[in-house]
Amino acid sequence: MSISLPSIRGLKMNQRKQGWAQKTMRAFVGATWVAALLILGTTQRAEAQPPGAPVKQTPEVSVITIKPEAVTLTTELPGRTSAYQIAEVRPQVNGVIQKRLFVEGSDVKAGDVLYLIDPATYQAAYDNAKASQSKAEANLLPVQLKAERNKQLVAEGAISQQESDDASASLKQANADIEYAKAGVQTAKINLEYTKVTAPISGRIGRSAVTVGALAKAYQDAAFATIQQMDPIYVDASQSSAEMLRLNRNRAAGKLKVDTANQATVKLLLEDGTPYPQDGKLNFSDVTVDQGTGSVVLRMSFPNPTQTLLPGMYVRAILTEGAVDDAILVPQSGITRNTKGNPTAMVVPAGSDKVEQRILKTERTVGDKWLVSDGLKAGDQVVMEGLQNIHSGDTVKVTPYGVKVAGTPAGATTAK
Repeated sequence: MSISLPSIRGLKMNQRKQGWAQKTMRAFVGATWVAALLILGTTQRAEAQPPGAPVKQTPEVSVITIKPEAVTLTTELPGRTSAYQIAEVRPQVNGVIQKRLFVEGSDVKAGDVLYLIDPATYQAAYDNAKASQSKAEANLLPVQLKAERNKQLVAEGAISQQESDDASASLKQANADIEYAKAGVQTAKINLEYTKVTAPISGRIGRSAVTVGALAKAYQDAAFATIQQMDPIYVDASQSSAEMLRLNRNRAAGKLKVDTANQATVKLLLEDGTPYPQDGKLNFSDVTVDQGTGSVVLRMSFPNPTQTLLPGMYVRAILTEGAVDDAILVPQSGITRNTKGNPTAMVVPAGSDKVEQRILKTERTVGDKWLVSDGLKAGDQVVMEGLQNIHSGDTVKVTPYGVKVAGTPAGATTAK
């Protein structure tokens, strides 16, 4: 079989065309990959650093520098006011009420006449008792003279000893009759005085439970009225036994310095939050813990000349616990809590520019601050603002708290 020359030439031309096409395709694919890589690189650079974006700067935070200070610790306890003295007015004799001699809600003094019970029958009984006394005294003189004469006659032998003894006995009987009559007069006088129902104590009297014409019964259950002495006035507050144990433990450990004179002084906040102008004093602490509430009762007394405090009012007593010479106080906004509930703070140590997170131990609040007993020391800088821009280990730039931080209004709280 023979192949013609033109056929060979056509075959060679087809092979050259196929080779050229393959080379063109490979060049096109390579160029496409290069273009794709260039576009991707350009896009990534554009995303990493947009045109006009500023160079990343060191975060700026606002801090307070820890400085131990002396502070007096106080505690607020809820309490109720109660009258210094309370007296219920009741009659001590029977009779009909003739007059009421006081104004309801007014101040009365001990001994003031409040009610007048009809005294007619008691006046008559008193007069009768006095007459009986006069009669007994009148019978005394002849018996006394007879007894004296019989003593002389016995000595002379004119009468028997028995007659003299009878005369002496009659004299003693006459004296006893006089004493009995005097007691009757005294009883009648007391009952007559009881027709004037008087105030047993000084204080403010409440409403009257009876009116004129009502029948009074001696020592009846229902009181005519109630008098309350409100100057001074008591405040009874409750303190948990656990808090009392903590306080005693801190004092024993020397964490609190106790000023005995100052400790006895108590301040008071009224129900609306305003301070009471007069200071009081702590009278005593109960010796029994209430099993239902787990607390003990503290009784205090306060002057109440204007009677601002009324019995039954809700108040808060402020007692001085003691003093701490080197207390570390941190604003509450500078302390957060981790997932375990432990108090933490972001701290820049003294002489460092790196921030670190510390777990703290807090004792209690003092106003708007936490009293920190562990985790901070003098010179540490606690971050107050700019917390959202930092993590533990970051290098930061610090400024005093209250100075505006970049991107944060001065004084704004950014704690999470």
